[in-house]
Amino acid sequence: MAPQTRRVPSFPKIVIERDSDTEESSEEEEDFDDEVQKLAGEASDEEQAEEKDEASTSTKRKREPITISLKRVCKVCKQSGHEAGFRGATYIDCPMKPCFLCKLPGHTTMTCPHKVATEFGVFPAPLKNSHNSLKYLFDRQLKCHVPKMKPAFVIPNKVDCAVIRYHSRRVTCLEFHPTKNNILISGDKKGQLGVWDYEKVHEKIVYGNIHSCILNNMKYNPLNDGTVYGASSDGTVSSTDLETGISSSLVDLNPAGWQGHSSWKMLYGLDLNSEKGILLAADNFGLLYMIDARSNNVTGKPILIHKKKSKVTGLHCHPLQPDLLLSCGNDHFARIWDIRRLEDGSSIYNLQHNRVVNSAYFSPQSGSKILTTSQDNRIRVWDSIFGDLDTPSREIVHSQDFNRHLTPFRAEWDPKDISESLVVVGRYISENYNGVALHPIDFIDITNGQLVAEVIDPNIMTITPVNKLHPRDDVLASGSSRSIFIWKPQENTELERGEDVNRIIICGKAEKSRKGKLDDDSGDDDMFDSKKNSKTKKIQLKSKVHGGKRKC
Repeated sequence: MAPQTRRVPSFPKIVIERDSDTEESSEEEEDFDDEVQKLAGEASDEEQAEEKDEASTSTKRKREPITISLKRVCKVCKQSGHEAGFRGATYIDCPMKPCFLCKLPGHTTMTCPHKVATEFGVFPAPLKNSHNSLKYLFDRQLKCHVPKMKPAFVIPNKVDCAVIRYHSRRVTCLEFHPTKNNILISGDKKGQLGVWDYEKVHEKIVYGNIHSCILNNMKYNPLNDGTVYGASSDGTVSSTDLETGISSSLVDLNPAGWQGHSSWKMLYGLDLNSEKGILLAADNFGLLYMIDARSNNVTGKPILIHKKKSKVTGLHCHPLQPDLLLSCGNDHFARIWDIRRLEDGSSIYNLQHNRVVNSAYFSPQSGSKILTTSQDNRIRVWDSIFGDLDTPSREIVHSQDFNRHLTPFRAEWDPKDISESLVVVGRYISENYNGVALHPIDFIDITNGQLVAEVIDPNIMTITPVNKLHPRDDVLASGSSRSIFIWKPQENTELERGEDVNRIIICGKAEKSRKGKLDDDSGDDDMFDSKKNSKTKKIQLKSKVHGGKRKC
């Protein structure tokens, strides 16, 4: 399809004329030169005449008007004839560059076939018989419990409650409590840890003394669900009591403090082997650390599991066989390991990608599938870890390539889905909804690549990269900028509560910190800034759930 260009009207020429001051200044300079020549007594009449002629010609030359011609060019390719950027609520990309969504030339993002239908180009992979004993055991013992027919998907599509400006910096991770259904914990870029009871709405707290910078990952202690482990970019693994906020450091990779970028270690990936009681953490140098959760000591030496000096972005233990470890990193690989014989270069298999891999997860029920999210705008699915892993079973094109100052997008499984086919992921490219640019949250069926649902709220105009589905209830938690939103199915929300019930808390900018935790006192701040509010009012988009506002 031919690229569509926007007709740009030609700009008029601008003429700037000189003022009369130029002539006066030239005459003053001429008189000054004459006086100098008289005092010196060396200038002749012929030289004075020549200087007068030159002064008169320069004056005429200065009096000539200056013509400036303005020409609009594209900000991306610096060529004329088209323009890139937002036109209203729709982004027009440069037709001279490859498509921002699928990274292929020949069309723009607006006309990309993957944007029209997410299932475009997604074909079921043929069944490949691997003829190994593991595949046979899986088919006989585990696959028989996976239903042949997929159950109907229940989509949380309406905001039930929210805390606006809950954190002082952007939200980086979310986790539901393993036993208490209404408790959600969150981490932010500043290293703070938030605990929120979203059913009681107003019962919330943020502990500000946990880490000194980004809290990248959190995991609950399986032996004590009141304790949570955290991995941070300050190089520490913490153990925090959710009731008191008292935190202790299990490991510190930077005991000497800041010694420069080349030596500073940051922890990103974190998971727990519940059978052995070993906490696994990985840093930005490609190293894996094993920590005994009972003695709070590092066991053994760090093991290089990814390319040297490349960041390990995620770790995930198999749900049924915790000794199987799945890692991903900046070296464009996701790797499968057996921690019982873990050493440099001993990976069972390496799954290659084109760009940085943000996340990699085993499927939550059987662990037989693998789901990865990459910066090349691809969600990749492997249907069987016992089959052929050279190529993925499916590649789904989805917008998740972003610039700096944003938490990476991660496609997350629905832990309740027994068919292991539904995932949720935020979208980077905005869509035009009645004149407003919004970033929806997508629910995708990975068996065929189809978009099951895209959920939006007209008051959420920021990008929502952090999303987590509840392991037992039909609830979705989303972290967008500094705010947290709880989504529920619209039918359930209307039955449980009336439309006029206010469940939106607004925290002020001047929220005070006392004894390492943030109190609930706040100022009178609007939900969003006035510019966005006025824009929302103009297009008359009103969300029923945001009927009222309440201070913390």
